Amino acid sequence: PEKKMGLHCDTVREVLYDDVRVDADRRIGAEGQGMAIALSALDAGRLGIAAAATGLAQGALDLAVGYARERQQFGRAIGEFQGLQFLVADMEAAVTSARATYLHAARLKDAGRGFGREAAVAKLVATDAAMRVTTDAVQVLGGAGYTQDFPAERFMREAKVTQIFEGTNQIQRLVIGRHLLR
Repeated sequence: PEKKMGLHCDTVREVLYDDVRVDADRRIGAEGQGMAIALSALDAGRLGIAAAATGLAQGALDLAVGYARERQQFGRAIGEFQGLQFLVADMEAAVTSARATYLHAARLKDAGRGFGREAAVAKLVATDAAMRVTTDAVQVLGGAGYTQDFPAERFMREAKVTQIFEGTNQIQRLVIGRHLLR
């Protein structure tokens, strides 16, 4: 098994197939169409990643807000300081934007309409938001955020992989650009 920085609940191993024959009645699609079929499945997968990333960002935001309400510094809750209020406001804006983009793409999919570009946008926006919001949650918690006593550090590690799988965010930009420039 691979030793990953996150996703410890998901064992990943390399699997190799050499000279494997598949009977015609067991194929999905026509011979030679495997790559096209696999790539089309990515659009739906990107929606799932966007939704998961949004939930991860929401969890980090909730943790940071709860901590900011409770943690006392200089005789008052740290959430009363304007700088921290700006930080959590930006976190909320990122989560709200992520949720809106993935729901828009999901509605198009549910309606049977094309949603490839929108899925790529949702994956890009939501996963970048998850990385930013989880990193900011660690910051809000300060030294405590860097410990395993709170889930903020784990949220940050888990957010990183969302920018990588189902196509990196650099690939999402390529997909979006190609859709726009067709």
